[in-house]
Amino acid sequence: MYIYILKSSKFAKTYVGITDDPIRRLMEHNSGDSSFTNKFKPWVLIYKEELLNRIEARRREKYFKSAAGRKKIKKIIYSAIAQW
Repeated sequence: MYIYILKSSKFAKTYVGITDDPIRRLMEHNSGDSSFTNKFKPWVLIYKEELLNRIEARRREKYFKSAAGRKKIKKIIYSAIAQW
């Protein structure tokens, strides 16, 4: 299982989710299969982390949706921008 973070290319939006295939999920989000992400596409995969199982992935997803996790996401975004 993976935890993944997407960043909208046009809007100040991020999306956190879990999946067994982050690239497939990114393509689904960009194709409009999700009502929330459809409004803010195109999306870019900015982070993925492999975890042992769905339970661990859910815990990590919950963390990224907390205040501390959102701060971590900002750091991930800034470091991704710095690498470009």
